[in-house]
Amino acid sequence: MASGLLTSSLPLFRVSPPSSLSVRPRRSSSLAIRAETMVTEKLGVKVEKNPPESKLAELGVRQWPKWGCPPSKFPWTYTAKETCYLLEGKVKVFPDGHGDEFVEIGAGDLVEFPKGMSCTWEVSIAVDKHYNFE
Repeated sequence: MASGLLTSSLPLFRVSPPSSLSVRPRRSSSLAIRAETMVTEKLGVKVEKNPPESKLAELGVRQWPKWGCPPSKFPWTYTAKETCYLLEGKVKVFPDGHGDEFVEIGAGDLVEFPKGMSCTWEVSIAVDKHYNFE
């Protein structure tokens, strides 16, 4: 082997999909891809990830007051049900009475906190949110 290349004596195989599978390119009428909406409830906190803009408009979220804070840790008690929409930030919410369990919320989340809930907010990325108390 004058060229210094290594060759293998192993045969090369070509793998084709089973004949029952049809591989077709997907067509999309839009280049924008929207993340899937998902609703969960944990420790009394309801979180809707990536709600559609139509839902935010229906609720009037963009007209709600805004609130923000830098990274910090503080206790909070909800004297009324709060619905908020996080524009920016990342928070771990530790409801009282649940030990080290927490709910993590972040930018793009529509969140409902029940009236009477006491918790500790641990803000790791500065928060900017719209909020509404009922």
